[in-house]
Amino acid sequence: MNKTLLALAIAALLGASATSAPAAATDASADPPVDSSARNSPEQAHRLDEVEVTALPIKQNADEVIAPVSVLVGAALDDAKAATLGETVARLPGVQTTYFGPGVGRPVIRGLDGPRVGVLSNGASSGDVSTVSQDHAVSIEPFLADQIEVLKGPATLLYGSGAIGGVVNVVDGRIPEKLPDRPISGRAELRGNDGANERSGMARVDLGAGNFALHADGSYRDTDDYDGPDGKIANSFLTTKSGSFGASWIGDLGFIGLAVSRFLDHYGNPAEPGDPSAGEGGVTLKLAQTRHDLKGGLTLNTGAIEAVRFNLSHTDYTHTEFEGDEIGTVFLSQSNEGRVELVQSELGGWRGAFGLQFLRREFQAIGEEAFVPQTLTRGYGLFAMEQREWDRFKLDLGARVDRQSSDPADDVKRSFSPLSLSAGMGFKLAEGWHLNLNLDRAQRAPAEEELFANGPHVATESFEVGLPDATKETSNQAELALHYHSDIVDAKVAAYANRFNDYIYLADTGEIEDDLPLRQWSQADARFHGFEGEALFKLSEGAGGHYDLRLWGDTVRAKLDAGGNLPRMAPARAGVDLTWSADAWRASVGAAHYFGQDRIAAFETPTDSFTLVNAHLSYTLDSGDTTSWEFFADGNNLTNQTARLSTSYIKDKAPLPGRVIAFGVRAFF
Repeated sequence: MNKTLLALAIAALLGASATSAPAAATDASADPPVDSSARNSPEQAHRLDEVEVTALPIKQNADEVIAPVSVLVGAALDDAKAATLGETVARLPGVQTTYFGPGVGRPVIRGLDGPRVGVLSNGASSGDVSTVSQDHAVSIEPFLADQIEVLKGPATLLYGSGAIGGVVNVVDGRIPEKLPDRPISGRAELRGNDGANERSGMARVDLGAGNFALHADGSYRDTDDYDGPDGKIANSFLTTKSGSFGASWIGDLGFIGLAVSRFLDHYGNPAEPGDPSAGEGGVTLKLAQTRHDLKGGLTLNTGAIEAVRFNLSHTDYTHTEFEGDEIGTVFLSQSNEGRVELVQSELGGWRGAFGLQFLRREFQAIGEEAFVPQTLTRGYGLFAMEQREWDRFKLDLGARVDRQSSDPADDVKRSFSPLSLSAGMGFKLAEGWHLNLNLDRAQRAPAEEELFANGPHVATESFEVGLPDATKETSNQAELALHYHSDIVDAKVAAYANRFNDYIYLADTGEIEDDLPLRQWSQADARFHGFEGEALFKLSEGAGGHYDLRLWGDTVRAKLDAGGNLPRMAPARAGVDLTWSADAWRASVGAAHYFGQDRIAAFETPTDSFTLVNAHLSYTLDSGDTTSWEFFADGNNLTNQTARLSTSYIKDKAPLPGRVIAFGVRAFF
């Protein structure tokens, strides 16, 4: 049995399991935010309270959304948090990560990454240049997140052409939208590990007085070069600092607030460690971003408009690559983004929302290896969505039109008008059984690097050449998903097919330019299809504790219509997790098997299969009505496997970390 068929069999098994026992939704598979004193109680660990997806204009709970969505919150999010956003969400079905060292990992959704996956901070773009190159970090600290939402499949309707593959939205509460339950609350965490000598800490405080709410947070992470399965990985250190301050005025009908945040990152490129014996330093990167956000909402509850929401953000970003002590390339980005949403009151049974979004971004690269020219990007989008429910049937309709232009220095300006349409249908087949069908037509305007790249790109050890005549990329996707929910089992299986017209990809030509492999941005029709499944079984609840078993798996296949595979495709996976909780104790052990990836593009190397075994143990100590302490230990890659991700440019030089034991303490107050 080949790898794809095996992964499909696993997904089918999950579906079959759902028919034999009942369950609890794992798409929104985590605990909602609650008072810290009850956070890890057995009752809380098994509550399936509804979690609101804030990235959607029509506010809905995760189990009400027809489109594929997953949400991480509460204890499940704490257990998943890692140094990168990609790694944090990488154990959700259909979601994997890139890897360029321990501090760089961007989400991969159903085989799509880079400029096809929107990374948002509280509903607004992250404002970094992580889409330009895989060695560029995302300027979001996942350890400060309250909730992480993953919208799988085209989300262009909501967030424009840069979300044709999906969206990952990090909700961190930096602009409070409601008054806190107590005058002062917060949390703090200290952690370390033996694999990279990690020293990390974070803290958050929320204050409420009258109609005002204040928020402050900060984090610090410092690691040495990490241990691979066979020794140290040189030049893989990481130092990250971040902090923010936010304030809101909150009244009976709405709120208005602002926040300022700062993100600093310094890390090594393990693919280019240099030669210390010859006095040659490695390649290191420093980035700094300052961000200002303004956000507000007004509830009207009169007339045709129920509510109005808006957000504005301004980011200043600098990214410097050093070759030893010498400055190699400097990337500068300054962006302004705004969004206004008007929520329609119910009219004739229809609920809806419509709005406007705009973006202005100035990008510049300076240095001998500045492979992308200075470019001014402007974008405007109008969107509308409507929703109606009948007895057993629910219908979502949406449309969006954009106008986007890329104006490079000393080159020809390109303009595009992407159009996106969507239809989602939900059927209640029987008690606990739901069938969802999603149909999407989405378009994406080419990114700056895809259009105008022309020069050496040392981070990926290539000479990149853009495609200045590239046209819009069009995705036509259909997804069918079956859900089953009961008191004992919660399960979902989904199958999707995505046909791309004029898919843009970076192809290795086999030629050499300036002593580097020549990679050409190319465009051709392509097809993606895949399956994913997840099932959570409540095995027992009693005096001996609560036991849960989670099974999951996913697979994606991507190839060009003309023949040949697309590069850096995510492998098929299958996983199992067993969780136990009793009184103050919580423990889990799990394994994720990554199948080998030998369906590779020309001049690409295959990756072997591997299995990552992880474990977690925590103890919660309550020291008051509103204060608790959680002491925890985590074991990752306990069997010390050599693991190389097929989604990584540097897989052959830098495997994932070997066995790592982490430990720490969290305080909730």
